[in-house]
Amino acid sequence: MPRLPAANESLAIAAAIVPTTTYYLSLHNGDTSTTGANEISGGSYARQAIIFGAASGGVVTSTDAQDFTVMPVETGGCPYFGIWSASSGGTFEGGGATTGLSGSIPAGASIHFATASVSCSVS
Repeated sequence: MPRLPAANESLAIAAAIVPTTTYYLSLHNGDTSTTGANEISGGSYARQAIIFGAASGGVVTSTDAQDFTVMPVETGGCPYFGIWSASSGGTFEGGGATTGLSGSIPAGASIHFATASVSCSVS
């Protein structure tokens, strides 16, 4: 199955991201709003654990990689992502636009986020 790279995801987040705390990265087929709306479902989709390093210049960056495998068909892609406090349910910390995931995603595809490819502006 195809492996789709996703790079340089960035979002402004009001909540404090605590370095070395495990959060969860989600993918969305529509704007997340303030609630985490439009999260992908189906296939083997599941939020992926993500950890951020210490803030530098008001930005935190992921210190690990994430892989979403056996994705369901998403004809409109996954143009948004979110950060959560839990692997299911939990608190939606914020969301933003992805880069390179707005095209159709075939069934069974994998989406890879490399280390340091997700960053959040913290206030």
